[in-house]
Amino acid sequence: MFIYLLASPKTAHQYTVTKLLAIFYNFFEGSECTPFVAPYDIELKRTPDQINMVQPDLMVICDLEEQLGDDDYYKGVPSLMVEVLSKSTRKKDLILKLDLYMSCGVKEYWIVNPDNKELTMYHFEDQSINDLKTYKNNDKAQSFIFDELDVEVQKIFRD
Repeated sequence: MFIYLLASPKTAHQYTVTKLLAIFYNFFEGSECTPFVAPYDIELKRTPDQINMVQPDLMVICDLEEQLGDDDYYKGVPSLMVEVLSKSTRKKDLILKLDLYMSCGVKEYWIVNPDNKELTMYHFEDQSINDLKTYKNNDKAQSFIFDELDVEVQKIFRD
C-alpha cells in the first residue's frame, strides 16, 4: 500500500474544480447520477486482492442507491472521474490513475490542465482507451457518455 501526502491545491486548481462542480450539479440535478467532490473515498479493485483507494477531484456516480453500503460508503465504480492537474499530482493523474481507472471499469476520465488550459477526455471500453479528445481555448468539450453534457473550456479556467 502506498500513501501519498500532497500539498493543498492552489487557487487555479480549486477554481477549476468549483466551476466543473457547478456545471455537473446543474446538469445532473434530478437525474439518477450525482456529482461528488473530493475528499470522497473511492475503492477500486483490479483484483480481489489488489485494492486501491483514491479521491478524485470530481466524480459522477450513477448507481449510488444500489452501491451504497450499510456503512454509508459507496462501493461501486463511478461513471465519470475528473482529475485537475497540479505539479505534485501530474504523474499520478496522467499515468497511474489513468491506468487504474481504465482497468477498474470507469467509463470516462477527464484530465484538466489549468496550466495550459486544456481538457482531455478519455472514453474507456473493455479496459482500454476507446477514444480520446483534447479541447482548449474556445472549444466546447462534449462528454462521450452523457450526450448533452458539454463544457465551454475557457469558462472553467481562471484568467
